Amino acid sequence: MSDRPFRILGLQQIAVGGLDKGALRNLWVDTLGVEAHGNYRSEKENVDEDIATLGSGPFKVEVDLMQPIDPAKKPKVNDPALNHIGLWVDDLAAAAAWLGEQGMRFTPGGIRKGAAGYDVCFIHPKGNDEFPLSGEGVLIELVQAPADVIEAFANQEG
Repeated sequence: MSDRPFRILGLQQIAVGGLDKGALRNLWVDTLGVEAHGNYRSEKENVDEDIATLGSGPFKVEVDLMQPIDPAKKPKVNDPALNHIGLWVDDLAAAAAWLGEQGMRFTPGGIRKGAAGYDVCFIHPKGNDEFPLSGEGVLIELVQAPADVIEAFANQEG
């Protein structure tokens, strides 16, 4: 796997879910002091979320506080409570193509715009016979890093 045509740069987000995002906001924003940043709502994704952030600039990490719009419908953004992690990647298209060739299972939907406006795709938490590689129980969001994030991580390596 040494001829990988992409690099994972760092953590872009963590997404936590519960039946009441107010309780999540009380913990993360009011008690821990993570900065409230915005909101996102999608009927299709069954999610109503508050977006909080840690850090600043290109090293800022989102903490998405999610509750389902309808708890009886899927996806169940509250189960598991640590819903997914997001990773910055320097070349999302190359990553998705190469990982697919290696047998990685992705969730339906392919590469698309995510809540923060970046192109994203998701590695499925469970493999299957056709695609045995997976997130090993964890939903992983690959997020196309913008140029300033790619540059900032490159400068950290010097």
